[in-house]
Amino acid sequence: MSSIDRSQSAGGTRTYEVRTYGCQMNVHDSERLSGLLEDAGYVRAPEGSDGDADVVVFNTCAVRENADNKLYGNLGHLAPKKASRPGMQIAVGGCLAQKDRDTIVKRAPWVDVVFGTHNIGKLPVLLERARVQEEAQVEIAESLEAFPSTLPTRRESAYAAWVSISVGCNNTCTFCIVPALRGKEKDRRPGDILAEIEALVAEGVSEITLLGQNVNAYGSDIGDREAFSKLLRACGTIDGLERVRFTSPHPRDFTDDVIAAMAETPNVMPQLHMPLQSGSDPVLKAMRRSYRQERYLGIIEKVRAAIPHAAISTDIIVGFPGETEEDFQQTLHVVREARFAQAFTFQYSKRPGTPAAEMDGQIPKKVVQERYERLVALQEEISWEENKKQVGRTLELMVAEGEGRKDGTTHRLSGRAPDSRLVHFTKPEQEVRPGDVVTVEITYAAPHHLLAEGTVLDVRRTRAGDAWEKRNTEKAARPAGVLLGLPKVGVPEPLPVATGGCAVD
Repeated sequence: MSSIDRSQSAGGTRTYEVRTYGCQMNVHDSERLSGLLEDAGYVRAPEGSDGDADVVVFNTCAVRENADNKLYGNLGHLAPKKASRPGMQIAVGGCLAQKDRDTIVKRAPWVDVVFGTHNIGKLPVLLERARVQEEAQVEIAESLEAFPSTLPTRRESAYAAWVSISVGCNNTCTFCIVPALRGKEKDRRPGDILAEIEALVAEGVSEITLLGQNVNAYGSDIGDREAFSKLLRACGTIDGLERVRFTSPHPRDFTDDVIAAMAETPNVMPQLHMPLQSGSDPVLKAMRRSYRQERYLGIIEKVRAAIPHAAISTDIIVGFPGETEEDFQQTLHVVREARFAQAFTFQYSKRPGTPAAEMDGQIPKKVVQERYERLVALQEEISWEENKKQVGRTLELMVAEGEGRKDGTTHRLSGRAPDSRLVHFTKPEQEVRPGDVVTVEITYAAPHHLLAEGTVLDVRRTRAGDAWEKRNTEKAARPAGVLLGLPKVGVPEPLPVATGGCAVD
């Protein structure tokens, strides 16, 4: 069967594929794009279709220097496929679309639709309009038309979900273009957020992650400085919600009431992703980061005092314009003091349209690379030492799917500890489903994962596991030939991993 035949099977139903780049906000937006398309009658193309779908959507990121080259390379790869397949459509959305607008159609005239970060809900209409009028549709809204959480969503996981509490950002970091593309912060009403969480829990979700470009600034748009800590506490009252996480906070807005809410709300997990970016006060000033080293380390100290087993991760940029060796040494000092469980490290990359891209003192690539390697080596050493402290501990894991790449050959399963550490454990005789909870004893530590090689101490079947089983049973029961191509189901990757975009705040 040809690719055309495959995509037009199931009585002419049109298939779609969404390709996502960048941060966790883009990942969640892609769930909405999928939901919109399925609500309009499309079905997901089989995994690995590689452009064989009737509609291919690129949800782009604009924060890397070569983001546009990557996009146009992928668009060029699809051009001959589109030329040989009448009716195929290509859409480009996300931050790069918001930024480049008409440029995309000029450089890739075979693109059918370009839409921005503020009007993702228009995608099905724009696709239909492009098909009827037989010309490209470019529609970029300058401000948010409707809060995205009101849109249909096709969640990637049956038992874990993202929940946006705000969009946009009021900060002016010199390395970041996000505020220009996502706009000023706009908060959802607390009641709407809690209603969404309760609805998700009713569907079987047991873990939610609160999302925002600057998540703990929540409340600035609705006039309540303690709104975020109140929201965390309110999550603690929802029956059936076992795990609450959030990302990414900003040190400026990380107040004592938030630390208290984390420590005193049982289902808020002992995990914190706190972007550092640099340990040098002069560099932080040049970045327009509204805190300094002493303030940052003070937050870490308070969190550790209130939540001793908290795993703290961070983002760090190496080679920001003007960074000296002494500045870099200050970053290494903070890494040693903070003892991060994990650090997501980036070599500074010019973001077109940001003040930092035009700054004097751009650091030679060779120097940036050498500093980067020193930082990675130090953090690897610390991550391993911190993981070794977990050996002998008894932990409850939420079973995941697809996170242990070697699980099939090692006869293990994988799960996430409360602090989000990845643990591979011996497969028990009793059936265990993603979303269920197991109790294990940690026997071995590596820099990026833990092992529990002994017998599983306990298995707790959960409503989340039931939800996963129901989804997969329904998938298996669908008639052969209706190639819905449901996505991989599993707990979303730990949110800081989905970087390269808005996560770097």
